[in-house]
Amino acid sequence: MNRYFLLVLSIFILSFCSVSETKLTENNMMENIRQPAVAGQFYPDDPEKLEFKIKGYLEAASNKPSGGEIKAIIVPHAGYDFSAPVAAEAYKRIEGKSYARVIIICNSHTAYFDGLAVDDSDAWQTPLGEVEADREFTDKLVKADNIIKYNNEAHKSEHALEVQLPFLQVALTNDFKIAPILFGNTEDESYVKLAEILTANLGDNDLVVISTDMSHYPSYANANNIDKRTLDLIIGGDIEKLTEHILNTGEKNIYNEQTLLCGIDGVKTIMALREKLNWLEPEILKYANSGDAASGDKKSVVGYGTIIYKTAKNKQPAAAKEEKKLLNRRQQKELLKIARTSVENYISEEKIADFNITDERLNRPEGAFVTLSVNGKLRGCIGRILSEDEPLWQIVRDMAMVAATEDNRFLPVSQEELKNLKYEISVLSQPEIINNWQEIELGKHGVIVEKGNSSGVFLPQVADETGWSKEEFLSQLCAQKVGLPADCYKADNIKLSVFTAQVFKD
Repeated sequence: MNRYFLLVLSIFILSFCSVSETKLTENNMMENIRQPAVAGQFYPDDPEKLEFKIKGYLEAASNKPSGGEIKAIIVPHAGYDFSAPVAAEAYKRIEGKSYARVIIICNSHTAYFDGLAVDDSDAWQTPLGEVEADREFTDKLVKADNIIKYNNEAHKSEHALEVQLPFLQVALTNDFKIAPILFGNTEDESYVKLAEILTANLGDNDLVVISTDMSHYPSYANANNIDKRTLDLIIGGDIEKLTEHILNTGEKNIYNEQTLLCGIDGVKTIMALREKLNWLEPEILKYANSGDAASGDKKSVVGYGTIIYKTAKNKQPAAAKEEKKLLNRRQQKELLKIARTSVENYISEEKIADFNITDERLNRPEGAFVTLSVNGKLRGCIGRILSEDEPLWQIVRDMAMVAATEDNRFLPVSQEELKNLKYEISVLSQPEIINNWQEIELGKHGVIVEKGNSSGVFLPQVADETGWSKEEFLSQLCAQKVGLPADCYKADNIKLSVFTAQVFKD
């Protein structure tokens, strides 16, 4: 077997990968998957048609810069043919970004119950794939107050949260987790408690999605007048005035006006949350109603508005800035195809594949790891932290071949195994030296420990997959990977560097 390419590679580093595959095995065994309730009704159930449709909405949306870090959005949830052009205005502003967790909130349309219902499925299925639920986060919510309970039945046929997922899957670049929350329509002060709990538990890289439509079924002209007033009151931040507006409008007996905000408690939650966290003044992006759609009837409409909530942009360390240069889904698919083709050509024909890659982003020099698995079990994992001049696509090609043939923990991959191989790629940011181990953000930063000619690395996902504390993470890195005392990370003669990783798999 031809091995010449190994001679021109810089030193590569084995990653701690076995934990990742344990998690993969667990995911493969998950049975508690919330199935789509409205695919084929509110949006296409064919994956290609769905992705094409969403990309069309995003391309048509305004590309105006947001001017800050977006923390929350208010978006509609009707059928895509009617509401998606409005929702796309918000999703356009977060396109290409990465959020660790997305909290999606609305009032229930199908069930009445006290307090709030949190779904405890392991994941939610859409035509575009599964989205993992953040059970650790929802456990915190349930334990925080007894008004919040696990209640899967309330979520089973609800559309308001589900329709947001395909937009998030196309717009965001990472494998985010979700926390789905429904209010039970008991007209109490539950939103106050939820805002308090979220204030205490939101992470720096979380996004809150409030799902709501506006006026239900008045005439086109009446909806425009009522809804624009509603939007102004929402961004004004006065919950009492918004409540008065809703009550007063109801007393006017406007023909066929039934509901001003079907996600009212979610809207109140974000208004309260914005005040508690001192976010910037929200911005209305777009308003329209179903009468504006090609098949819309102006005699009876539903209103749609979208609002974004932001914080001022903060100065970030280099490793955090690298996160903004993320690969989009097309580029991710291209790299996964390169990895697979390279391994199959090398194993089957002893040939090193070549590719004509014109994408500027994939030709940028960057480090990467490639992880291989078969039936949920680790089969190889090798990567390079740095690339001086080799383009990213070439690093992925070479690391895929090395992972398949040169990981000394395994025999080389056989031709019979090729059809069952699964591929995961971690694209790494430029490492940044830090002066204090306390600066490490667990789950966000990968860490390199160096002393003289000895070094070791853990990828960022190791922390999440093991559940280690920061001290345990660093102790294992020192002892397992570098062969130094477990507390070596505290020593003055140790060099610590951090990096981030964008992780994706086929």
